[in-house]
Amino acid sequence: MSSGAAVPMLYGIPVKYLSLAVLTIQNSLLVLIMRYSRVVSNLKFYASTAVLMSELTKLAVCFIISAKLSIAENNNQLSLKRIFNDILGGDSWKLLIPAGLYTIQNNLQYTAVTLLDAATFQVTYQLKILTTALCAVIILGTRLSGTRWLSLMALTIGVILVQLPSSSNEPASGGRASGVSLQFLGLLAVLVACILSGLAGVYFEKVLKGSRKSVWTRNAQLSLFSIAPALFGVFIVDGQEISTNGFFYGYTGWTYGAIACQAVGGLIVAVVVKYADNILKGFATSISIIISCLASVWIFGFQITPLFIVGTALVIYATYMYGKPESTSSQQAVLPVSANSENDEAPNNDEAKYGEPIPMASLRGKDNSSEEMHVQVNNAGSNAK
Repeated sequence: MSSGAAVPMLYGIPVKYLSLAVLTIQNSLLVLIMRYSRVVSNLKFYASTAVLMSELTKLAVCFIISAKLSIAENNNQLSLKRIFNDILGGDSWKLLIPAGLYTIQNNLQYTAVTLLDAATFQVTYQLKILTTALCAVIILGTRLSGTRWLSLMALTIGVILVQLPSSSNEPASGGRASGVSLQFLGLLAVLVACILSGLAGVYFEKVLKGSRKSVWTRNAQLSLFSIAPALFGVFIVDGQEISTNGFFYGYTGWTYGAIACQAVGGLIVAVVVKYADNILKGFATSISIIISCLASVWIFGFQITPLFIVGTALVIYATYMYGKPESTSSQQAVLPVSANSENDEAPNNDEAKYGEPIPMASLRGKDNSSEEMHVQVNNAGSNAK
């Protein structure tokens, strides 16, 4: 997108600001709704079924959008063969690995948000920035500036500070006696999810460079290939209980809300990556952290301590500093998109799956500059997304 191009507008408002506002709201609501859906009822739904439903929802949305784009490009003619060839043809099989990693990550998100309070989870999950950066350095040979290394150090210290008072805040699901152990298991689930997000994102960038498929096609591929591992979780992990209680056991309106937030997270990131920049995206992430923390106080009775405030401030500052553009093009930006993350259009990848982080090149089309080729969009949270 050239600098002289007209700014895309919707209802008189620049699309980039609308998309960032929606992303901020989605990032904030995702963790809150996921947490609330796990504590609002004594009947706990099976996380594996929620992950599968999210993937099916996202696949349906992406397929519909891909079909509309195909019709517009084919003289208003619908060619299902062309659509299926775009999704299943070429190098689509290479997305089997990131799809599997993202599926595991999304299941771990439910585990972590069940064991950790929403505020702690939201802040800790920003470690995906660190894991993605380290994976990019090790696997892709990405060089980070001193400022970014300092940002990663500040991020790590901030997350550690946030953990210190956590066990004394919102009571863990298993009671006070097991609060510390549940806190540790929740933190472990977040760490593994962040590692998987970083690996999947960097792999995504490595195999998709040079690709010219649309972001919607890439999302459809990821969701399609995620169905098999998601079904594995349904049958192997929770199969016995599901056969007894049913697929939708424990589902409430909040469960469907969590599924919807996770499904649309990656799609929102796709729009953000296309029309906004990393500084604005980092700003949206910071605002969502603040909103989640304040909402946790009101909804879950979370107690904010001085250490939590300092740790959260460090995480927000590190996120902002890490997303700032470098003064020279030799520096490569690797800002995660959020889990759930995984969308890309050209040589890109986007955290696009659940809000989750994914290193990728720019989603702005064929006129991307070299400075944009290593931008990671998170995730969705998911990650998230």
